[in-house]
Amino acid sequence: MADAHKRTHILTLSCADRPRIVASVTTILAGLGGNIAESAQFWDRVTNRFFMRIAFETPAALSAETIRAALSDTIETFGMTVDLVDAARTPKIVIMVSKFDHCLQHLMYQIRVGWLKAEVAAIVSNHEDSRAFAEAQGIPYYYWPVDKDKSNKEEQEAKVMALVEETGAELVVLARYMQVLSDKLSSALFGKIINIHHSFLPSFKGARPYHQAHERGVKLIGATAHYVTPDLDEGPIIEQETSRVTHALSAEDLVAVGRDNESRVLARAVKLHLEARVLMHGKKTIVFA
Repeated sequence: MADAHKRTHILTLSCADRPRIVASVTTILAGLGGNIAESAQFWDRVTNRFFMRIAFETPAALSAETIRAALSDTIETFGMTVDLVDAARTPKIVIMVSKFDHCLQHLMYQIRVGWLKAEVAAIVSNHEDSRAFAEAQGIPYYYWPVDKDKSNKEEQEAKVMALVEETGAELVVLARYMQVLSDKLSSALFGKIINIHHSFLPSFKGARPYHQAHERGVKLIGATAHYVTPDLDEGPIIEQETSRVTHALSAEDLVAVGRDNESRVLARAVKLHLEARVLMHGKKTIVFA
């Protein structure tokens, strides 16, 4: 049971690696009465970049503003990029879906049983197929189709952006949403949109494929959850999974296996993001699972 007199914060940071980063941060947290519950760090020797995630308890009355103020000199000294979130919050998300709803339903199930801590602020679709499901869950459903000639695409995406701002959603989840987002929307919400790709990503072409894989931070070869960027299906990879198949399986069997992979991979990626376990690092991610 959570202690009503305590609050858990999650601090993530990155900066050029140098001595005393950890000591400087943890000394300040200790001085605030903080107790570290979880800590993970990584030094990328190639880029000399340091990454860290700390979950720590403080007296409940201690605000995030007070913590940031206490860390300000250290942040400036080390040139840190820092984020601080309240672990007790319930993040709001917007889910976008087309006709196939397996990822949507899996996300909703994981939220209902408490494995995934999130509030679905809205479901957006270019089809009406999931309306009954959304209404049964008491979730606002927005049917915003995109014309075949894409003439209303800019207008439709403006509605999506307005909805994210209105609801205060921390994340947009493309749960098999089968429309390509524009460069404008992808850039505006960079790091805040996760897509599930029903294939193996990335596909490395040309020479030195293993070096390319290292540069892209490949986790596994299988269904791929990644952040959306203007480069189609090239965003930083968060989570992947694969399953073995044989000649005895039909095409329909492969679709079923793929649905399972997609649902699990997307849910794990969303959980990792909302728990502040994913840090961007160029074309790849640092994931403190």
